[in-house]
Amino acid sequence: MYRRICILVLTLLAAQSVCFARTVNPGMRAPDRVSPGGFSPDSLNTPTSERNQRLYDSIQSKTNRRAVPRMLYRMLFVKPVLDTTMNGRVLDESRLLEPYAGKTVGDITIERMMPFDSCGNWFERAGNKTHMLTRERVIRRDLLFKPGDKFDPQLVVRNKQLLRSRPYISDTEVIVVPDSLDSTRVNMVIRTRDSWTISVDAGIHGEGRTMVGLSDANIFGTGNTLKFKTNFSRRDFSYGGNIVEYKIPNVLGTFFSAGRDFYNSELNLGLRKEFIRPTDYEIGLTYSDIKSKRYMVDLDTSLLVKVRNLDVWGGKSHYIRSIKSSVFLTGRYSYARFSRRPPVTADYNPALHDHDAMLFGGGLYREKFYTANMVYGFGTREYLATGYKAELVSGYSWGEFNDEMYLGMSYQTGGFRGMGYIMGGFTLGSYIDLKSGMWRHSAVDVDLKWFSNLFLFRRSRIRQFLAFNYTQGWNRGEGSDEMIRFTHDNGLQALKEYVTGTNRMILNTETVVFTPYQPLGFRIAVFGFADFGLIGYSPNIFKNDFFTSFGVGVRLRNERLVFNTVQIRLGIAFGKRGLVESEYFRLSNATRVEQYRYRPTRPEIVGFK
Repeated sequence: MYRRICILVLTLLAAQSVCFARTVNPGMRAPDRVSPGGFSPDSLNTPTSERNQRLYDSIQSKTNRRAVPRMLYRMLFVKPVLDTTMNGRVLDESRLLEPYAGKTVGDITIERMMPFDSCGNWFERAGNKTHMLTRERVIRRDLLFKPGDKFDPQLVVRNKQLLRSRPYISDTEVIVVPDSLDSTRVNMVIRTRDSWTISVDAGIHGEGRTMVGLSDANIFGTGNTLKFKTNFSRRDFSYGGNIVEYKIPNVLGTFFSAGRDFYNSELNLGLRKEFIRPTDYEIGLTYSDIKSKRYMVDLDTSLLVKVRNLDVWGGKSHYIRSIKSSVFLTGRYSYARFSRRPPVTADYNPALHDHDAMLFGGGLYREKFYTANMVYGFGTREYLATGYKAELVSGYSWGEFNDEMYLGMSYQTGGFRGMGYIMGGFTLGSYIDLKSGMWRHSAVDVDLKWFSNLFLFRRSRIRQFLAFNYTQGWNRGEGSDEMIRFTHDNGLQALKEYVTGTNRMILNTETVVFTPYQPLGFRIAVFGFADFGLIGYSPNIFKNDFFTSFGVGVRLRNERLVFNTVQIRLGIAFGKRGLVESEYFRLSNATRVEQYRYRPTRPEIVGFK
C-alpha cells in the first residue's frame, strides 16, 4: 500500500515539473543526423533535461504496473510530438534540400497517420476512433510536383506550407530518398498527420439570439468542410433558422453556404484558384444574395441591408530569374445591387450605392518560406513568409449617382533580421470624381509589425510582439464606412468605449510565455498586453482622443485539434479622463496574431470598408 501511495505522489509531482514533449514522434523513425527531409533533435538537451528524461522514463515503467497510476500517467503526460523548437532558430529547409536540386522525381509515397498516437491517453484514443483518415488522393491532388519533374527545393518547402495550411492536416514531413539504382533520380515520402476535425461552435448575440453549430473539416476523409448552424431565442426558445456551409479546398476550391437566422438570410456560391507557384495563374468567381444586419459606424447600430453581389477576377504571374521575382497582372469585375438599405444620397452612405466596377492591378512580388516555432502556434513547425509585394491598381466605377476613377498603390515587405521578424507596408488609394476632378474617399494605411527571437527562461520560451498601425482619411463623405473606430484587428483589446474618427494611430505590445506544461496534450501559454491608441477627426493625430488598455491572459491549444486557440483574457481600459467602459473579461477562440503573405490577390479598394 505504501509503495502504491509513493508511486501516485511521484506521478503527480513529476506531472508538475516534467510535463514536456520529446523531439521525435514515435510514429516516425528518428534521424541519426541532420539531413534533408529530417530534423535534428532539440538543441536544448542539457544534462538537466537528460536527467528529467530518465525520470520521465522511470515513472512510465513504474506506473505501467498498476491500473490507477497507469491511468494518471496517461492523463497527465503527453506522448512525444514532433517539435522543431531548436532554441528558437529559424530554418531555411530549402537549403537542406539543395543537394537534390535538379534531379528527377521518382516514386512518391504517401504515409498518413491518425491525429493521435494509438497508445495515447483515453482522450486521444477516443479522438482516433471518431476520426476518418484523410484519403490518399486528397493529399496527392495538393502536390505541386509529380514523377518525372525536376526536383525544386523551394517548391517542396512551398508544398509543405500548403499542406500544413489545410485545416485537416496538423503536420507534414517530406523525406527525400536517393535512388540506389539511378544517381540522377530521387524518391519521395510524404508523411502527414491528420487533425481531429470535428468541432462545435456557439455564439450569444444581442436581442436574445443564440447560435450553436457543429462542423467537420474533413468530412468522410475528403478534406471538405461541412458546417451546420442552428439558431434559437434565449427568451422563449423559439426557432430561428439554420445555415449550412460546404467548402471544397485544393486546386479549384469551391464554397457554398445557404440558410437563414432570425433577420438574416444568405446564399453564397464561390469558385477560386489562387496564386501558389512563382509562375502561376489565378481565377475566381463568387455570387452572393444576402439579407443581414450591417453595422453602421456613424450610428453605432446595425440596420437591415439586402444586396446581391457578383465578383469575377483572374490574373497571371511569371517568374523572372534575373531579379528572383515574379511579375503579375490581375483584373476584376464586380457589381452590387441593393434592394433594401438605409437612406442614401450622393454623399451619404456611398458604400450602399448600386455600382459596377472594373479594376486592374500589376506589380512585382517575391515569396519564400522559412520554418520557425512558437510564433502563431505552440509547438509544431510553422512556415513564415518572407519577401515583398509592390502593386499599382487602377480602375473605373459606374455608380448610382456618379462615375469615378480609382487609383491605388501598395507596398509590403518582411523578413527575418538579427532582432527577429520585421514586416512593414503601406496602402494608398483614392477615387477621382470625373465631373469635378475632385479626389474623394481617400485613405492611407501604414502597418509595422515585429516579433522577437525566441528567448529561453528555464523550461519556458518567451517572445515579444509589437504592432503599429496608422490610418488617415480625407475628403470622406458621411455615413457607413466613411469613418473608422477601433476594431479587433486594429484596436485596444480591453476597450469597449464607442469612439469614431477619420484618423487613427495604434501601438499594440504583447509578451507571450510558452510554458512546458501539456495536460491532456493542451499546450499552455500566458501573456500580458499593453495597447495605446489615438482616434478622432483632427488632421493632427496627437490632438485626438487618447486611450490605453492593459491586461493578462492564458491560451490553451492542442495542435492536433481543428478548432482555434482557447483564450481567457482579463483587462482594463483608460482614457484621458480616467477609467472608461472596459471589457474586463473575455473568453474567445482566436488571437490577434496573423500570418503575412506576399503573393498577389485580386485587386482591392483601399479605404475604411
